[in-house]
Amino acid sequence: MRDQDPMDVAVSTSWLDHHGVGAGPVTDVVRLTGGTQNILIKFTRGGADYVLRRPPLHKRPNSDETMRREARLLAALAGSAVPHARLVAVCEDLDVAGCVFFVMEAVDGFTATAEIPEPHASTPELQHAMGLSMVDSAAALSLVDPAVLGETQLARADGWIDRQVGRWRRQLDSYHDLDGWPGPQLDGVEETGRWLEEHRPNRWRKGLIHGDYHFGNVMFRRDSPAVAAVVDWELGTVGDPLLDLGHLLATWPDPTETRTVGLARQLDSLPERDELIAHYAARSGRDLSDFDWYQVLACYRLAIILEGTHARACAGKTDPALGRRFHGVAQALLDQARRFVRS
Repeated sequence: MRDQDPMDVAVSTSWLDHHGVGAGPVTDVVRLTGGTQNILIKFTRGGADYVLRRPPLHKRPNSDETMRREARLLAALAGSAVPHARLVAVCEDLDVAGCVFFVMEAVDGFTATAEIPEPHASTPELQHAMGLSMVDSAAALSLVDPAVLGETQLARADGWIDRQVGRWRRQLDSYHDLDGWPGPQLDGVEETGRWLEEHRPNRWRKGLIHGDYHFGNVMFRRDSPAVAAVVDWELGTVGDPLLDLGHLLATWPDPTETRTVGLARQLDSLPERDELIAHYAARSGRDLSDFDWYQVLACYRLAIILEGTHARACAGKTDPALGRRFHGVAQALLDQARRFVRS
């Protein structure tokens, strides 16, 4: 699995044998596509389907720790009501593949950003239930005791809510290190940051957060509207789970749009914001009286993350068209935030 081969079958077979993952030859090796920078490889062994997840071929400095953190979180979710792919085995020995990787069970389902099959595509009741199922999964995560990640991770979350604006503002400022970026030409970024600092909730409760919860990171069952698995846990940590609901609603498809927004096709029967919030409150038992703050934070945070792609595009490090598109999405998120800020 070194150099340009993301999965050396001979090396992988030996490692799988050692960890008791299936038996016999490794077959049907397919690299899965998607928006993640990490690599996903599906394969079959002993009549079962698995997925190997590893960093990109050219690792980032934190790639191995990201894999470790994601594997720890998946292990911690075992036995919970959160739909997820079951962790099978983790490799932390860099001599095996030059990186940390893990194997999980394959999940049969579809991601609505890539496809929406029948009967979901033409059944309003299924579409409505899909939206509520996404909230059910987020609420289930909020009910998991965050201590499952260990006392160290739990202690690190102290002051999480106080650090958010400064943490993301520093990330935005760090883009000045990229040659060619003209600076944060984003209307409302300063106004939104000030509002977040001035209206920070007085109380919050620690919990597990996914960190990037939206349609692209959820797989639905093909035989029902239920979520089959929440995927891409690399940003998972301990914080306030209301951020996940904020992120979901910040990226929720706008029913007034005539075009498909982030989905494989338009879904006209998804629940509206008020119903989603009420559903989450009922399922999680959390106080949502300050929820607007979390949606504004999600908009602010995601806008800054996306502006990073624009900054890298300005520096010639990624596709210019993608950079321009993400800059536009970042501005739209800040426009959304200002509607709450000014209400």
